[in-house]
Order: sequence, then C-alpha cells, then structure tokens
Amino acid sequence: MAELYQTTKQNVSLHVRNILSEAELEEDSVVKESLTTAADGKRYRTLYYSLPMIIAVGYRVKSGIATRFRQWATERLGEYLVKGFTLDDERLKGGGGLVDYFDELLARIREIRASEARVYQRIREIFALATDYREGEDATQVFFATMQNKMHFAAAGMTAAEIVRRRADAAQPNMGLTTWKGGRVLKRDVATAKNYLDTKEIDTLNRITVMFLDQAEFRAQRRQDIRMNDWTAFLDKFLRDTELPVLADAGSISHDDAEAWAHEQYDAFAERRRLAAEAEAERGYVDDLRKSAKTLDSQRKEPTTKKSQKPPGRMKPKRGPRKTGDK
Repeated sequence: MAELYQTTKQNVSLHVRNILSEAELEEDSVVKESLTTAADGKRYRTLYYSLPMIIAVGYRVKSGIATRFRQWATERLGEYLVKGFTLDDERLKGGGGLVDYFDELLARIREIRASEARVYQRIREIFALATDYREGEDATQVFFATMQNKMHFAAAGMTAAEIVRRRADAAQPNMGLTTWKGGRVLKRDVATAKNYLDTKEIDTLNRITVMFLDQAEFRAQRRQDIRMNDWTAFLDKFLRDTELPVLADAGSISHDDAEAWAHEQYDAFAERRRLAAEAEAERGYVDDLRKSAKTLDSQRKEPTTKKSQKPPGRMKPKRGPRKTGDK
C-alpha cells in the first residue's frame, strides 16, 4: 500500500490502526495473518489486507496519487448516485486477464429490463405508436395483462393467475415463494406470479421479455402502420418462432380469484408464523428458567465458609495469691 499511494510504511500503518480503532472496518474481515518465507529462507509473520482496507487507506493518505484516486472514486460514486450504475467500459470490452463479469452484467440487465414496471413503461411507449391507440383507454392494461400471461405461460406452462393459485401454499416454507422484498414475506408479495418461479423459469421469462422488447422496439422504430390487435399476433408469432408454447385463451383462473386465494393463504401462513415465533420465545424463556434454577441449585450446594474469628488479644498474666505482708 505504501508503494501504491507513494507514502511511507509508517504512514500506512498509522492509518490502518486508526481505521480499525474507529471501527470503520472490522479487523477479522479485512486483515489476514500468514507466514511468508523470505529471501533468507526464514519464515516471517505477514499481514495481508483486503480491498476495502486498501480503499479506506486511500481516503486518508496525503499524496498526489492518493488525491487522484479520491477524485476518480468521487466521480464513480457521483455517476452511481445520479444514474444508478457505473461501468468500466474498456475492461468490459476487452476482457483481458481479469475475471470476466460480463455474463453477470447481462443477466442483471435482463432482470431489470424484465421488471414489471419497466416492461409496462416500454410497452405503453410502443403501444402508443399504434394507429388506433387512444390514451386513457383500458386497452393498454388489457394488452399488458395478455402479454404477461402469454410470457408466463411460455416460461412456466401456466398463466400468472394459475401460478399464484397453484403455488401459494400456507403450509410451505415462505408460503412457496422463491423471492420477495425485504427479510420477511409480506402480503404485498404473495399475489405476484413471478415471486413463485424457480431460477430456470425466471431466467426463461427474463430472456423472453427482453427478446420480445428488442423486436417490438425495432419494429416500432421502422414506423410501420400497425394496429393494437396486431401486437398480440406479433407476440404469438415471436413465441412460435422461438419454439415456446403459446397461450390460446385467458387461462382457467381469474386474477381476482388468484389474488383472493393468495391472501387467504397468507392469513393462514402469518398465523402459523406467529404461533411458531411465540413457541420459540416460550422455549427460550423455559431454557432461561432452567439455567437460572441450575445456577441457584449449584450455589446452595456450595459449602458455607465460617466467619473468620478475631485474633485473640494479648492475654494478661495470671497473678498468684497474695502473700501475707505483700503490699
């Protein structure tokens, strides 16, 4: 680190101690001790520091290169806060000898583009180019629901409502959900079909959504004369071309029925969860009582120590009987 930031080892050591003493970083997570064999053949204790420590030191060192590092880091952080992302474009283009995270980046982009809010926004923009589009009508929502059902059917063999109705189960761990927001399953999570899909189904759904959006956007950019009903036919053709099953009807379960079922299951699930939490707390309470009882019992069995007696005082010598004539 001293070489990296062009400073002294003593300066780096000072900053490391301050970072740890101020609890900016936890020592166990950023420092590792290892024995290293030196040129003289002897083994010496060496401390290795992880990347978070190297970055933290860079924010404290006073040197020209450390200043440039902070300027670069501030620029990256600012881009992230404003845009929501920051990328090392050249590294992603070239690959090089570093670990290639490009596939992970693509998967995350697919997931973002396939999010319900993002898809609905893009579909509305594309749909608005139809010659018979009328803003404010329910046709946009109907089309979006149709597209969503067709894509869920292609990925999981069921419509969104059918997925919720068949997989929402109060007796299952987390009510059968595979993903949800926050640490606990809440009522807002249980009526969303995508939350019940497994990893393979989610990946398929994301890919279908992104590929369809790409083709729909390309078609919209060519300014072809297209009506709203044509979009459904275009979606069906797209699914057939990719050899995926095509939903021919609205499915066997309505959205309202699926939502009512999910909420009913959630109420039962929440009650089971509450009872389980109370039982766990009761077990903890009983364990605490047992530990306290054992402690008291062991204290009773300990022998009592006698109180220390005061050391005897200086004894006065006994005097014999007085003889006649003694004064």
